[in-house]
Amino acid sequence: MACSRLERAQAWVLSALMGVLFALFRVLSPRESGGSKKLPPVNNPLLTTSAKQLAHKIRRREVSSVEVVQAYIDRIQEVNPLLNAMVKDRFSAALHEAAQVDRLIEEEPGGEEVLADKLPLLGVPLSVKEAFALQGMPNTGGLLTRKGVVAVLDAPPVALLKRAGAIPMGVTNSSELCMWLESHNHLYGITRNPYDLERIPGGSSGGEGSVIGAAGSVIGVGSDIGGSIRIPCFFNGIFGHKTTPGVVSNECQYPPASGRQEEYLSTGPMCRYAEDLLPMLSIMAGPNASRLSLSVEVDLRKLRFFTIPHDGGSPLTSPVDKQLLQVQRRVVERLEADLGVKVQEMRLSGLKYSFQIWDTYMDLPDNEGRSPRPLAELMGEPSKPVWPLWELAKWIVGCSSHTMAAIGLALLKMVHVSKPSPLVLQQKEQLQKEMEEVLGADGVLLYPSHPHLAPKHHHPLFTPFNFAYTGILNILGLPVTQCPLGLSAEGLPLGVQVVAGKFQDRLPLAMALYLEKAFGGWRDPGTN
Repeated sequence: MACSRLERAQAWVLSALMGVLFALFRVLSPRESGGSKKLPPVNNPLLTTSAKQLAHKIRRREVSSVEVVQAYIDRIQEVNPLLNAMVKDRFSAALHEAAQVDRLIEEEPGGEEVLADKLPLLGVPLSVKEAFALQGMPNTGGLLTRKGVVAVLDAPPVALLKRAGAIPMGVTNSSELCMWLESHNHLYGITRNPYDLERIPGGSSGGEGSVIGAAGSVIGVGSDIGGSIRIPCFFNGIFGHKTTPGVVSNECQYPPASGRQEEYLSTGPMCRYAEDLLPMLSIMAGPNASRLSLSVEVDLRKLRFFTIPHDGGSPLTSPVDKQLLQVQRRVVERLEADLGVKVQEMRLSGLKYSFQIWDTYMDLPDNEGRSPRPLAELMGEPSKPVWPLWELAKWIVGCSSHTMAAIGLALLKMVHVSKPSPLVLQQKEQLQKEMEEVLGADGVLLYPSHPHLAPKHHHPLFTPFNFAYTGILNILGLPVTQCPLGLSAEGLPLGVQVVAGKFQDRLPLAMALYLEKAFGGWRDPGTN
């Protein structure tokens, strides 16, 4: 179905508005530059070992937890001045907890097997997105007016990982209120990409993506309501999984979901090594893990494979970069050669409406008629809602406590049509039906993660709708694993989304293991 003239006009107006804001930003904002500096290479072999293998070595006393934690402290202190990824550390507490782990291993009468069963991540370092409650750590969502807010408990997924033996090292940066794809706010500043300091690490879980991609952490916790796990994992060359909604708890995050947003928000694992995805998800899901049948072995040769190279030509999104199209074709060729399967290329016309669908459903009221909290209200906490036009005027003269991204989104909400478009609702229902029929219980889909490689800082203000490539999969409620596929000619990470049917999370997780072997997985940005 072709876009109507009205839709094209609306797209032009929205793009023009964001273009004006971007131009204002370029003229009025201070220049951010990483200069010619680059990250030092990884030299400690403990930093290039998966969490699963680290736990195994710690249990067998081949290495102490203190040694592992100290190695990661050293790496964070080495790279974080360049990245600004970890915004608050707990290094002293982590070393103390690591020493307790080592004593526990010495005293455990049941031996390695008992520890592996009860504490599968015993002694392994962990990083956590600052939007999640981690006891004793800030929990602000990047909002300047929440400075000083400290979590008094752990978010359920964090608590489960700690109960499994993981040791939190600190909390990492996000975009303001976790609603933008660049991790920048006026409380903590801007986070940088380890592969190119002048580029973004994505968002909102960009601090996680950056510190893990830089080998400053091996596993981490992210959340995703429009791509906030997958985009940072793509831009930083690591693995991440957006779970089927409702499986992993979203409680104790800031800002909390409202309206129907709980249906689209997913909490999930982020990591450098594919073999860590499944055990992390199994732990984070708690009793809900049984809904995913994660212990059932996946035979990739028995799956049905599909590939969609782009969204069909939405006027709101950029064309997909040629290098991303090429690497996705290479995945298809490898699958067909290695597994003897046939990968079917297809088109779904509803994908052209991805942004409109995401935008419409994010604003729908819940079953009790309660609408989502307005962005302007969240920006004003704990006081009254902000007035976006006034905030824009303040920003122009350097007096606003909010980022241009947050102000721009609040301005867009001012002109938002309150009544959902029947066409958009129809397109979503049709797309949902088509996708579920295609995937079933044994289908896997390859879809671009984003039209561009990691952009330069602030450039997403000019292409604000490109996140629709990830956002649409939130609204459809499908599990997705983001997989790295090597580096581009510029030395930036390539990648692809691997999508499956609801509650079939184990399928894209198995694909992650295959693609890591086929394409090499994470690459050290210091040797890039």
